[in-house]
Amino acid sequence: MIGILGGTFDPIHFGHLRMAQELLEALDLTEVRFIPAAKPPLKNQPIASANDRAAMLRLAIAGNAQFSLDERELGRSGTSYTIDTLLSLRTELGGDVSLCLLMGSDAFLGLPNWQRWQELLNYCHIVVAHRPNIAPGTEAMPALLRPLWEKSATTRIEDLSRKAAGHILTQHITPLDISATRIREDLNRNIAPRYLMPDCVIDFIHDHRLYASTDASNT
Repeated sequence: MIGILGGTFDPIHFGHLRMAQELLEALDLTEVRFIPAAKPPLKNQPIASANDRAAMLRLAIAGNAQFSLDERELGRSGTSYTIDTLLSLRTELGGDVSLCLLMGSDAFLGLPNWQRWQELLNYCHIVVAHRPNIAPGTEAMPALLRPLWEKSATTRIEDLSRKAAGHILTQHITPLDISATRIREDLNRNIAPRYLMPDCVIDFIHDHRLYASTDASNT
């Protein structure tokens, strides 16, 4: 079972890392692959370059043998669609490996805005991590999403290992309300992000003068 955690990681912080670690342990995943997006379709373009974001990720996960950096989206032209990444992973890994697409509740509730979102469960499971103040529930769910939830939701972690794709699982995680947007804003105001992200990433940001005097509106 392989976890997939996508995002801009602009920059990587403890919210990302703790979520990955807790889901790794709770689901007994073999590994979690961090896959930074080159051109996210639903967000503004990242402020840091692809190379800098990959370098920060590499530093942040260096001490964890079960975390890995997957740069396939950074090397692909055009918009970074998750469906294309899943198809690429399936070609590489085959159809028997259980792939778990890890995301927060807010991302899950926005799923109908994703490219070919109805096809995602053909290639992976979706694991929805409860983040601060947002939890999935049919009362808050877009009408388009409810049939998928009702058909595919499971409460049994073991279901994810019994087939390669097709389930939606909700998993509680420690609520760390850390935002990359807020970190960038703080850096732009010369406020130290200490204890919000690894020191090695903070050092990299300072050494490369990232996020200073920039528009910090990108999430």
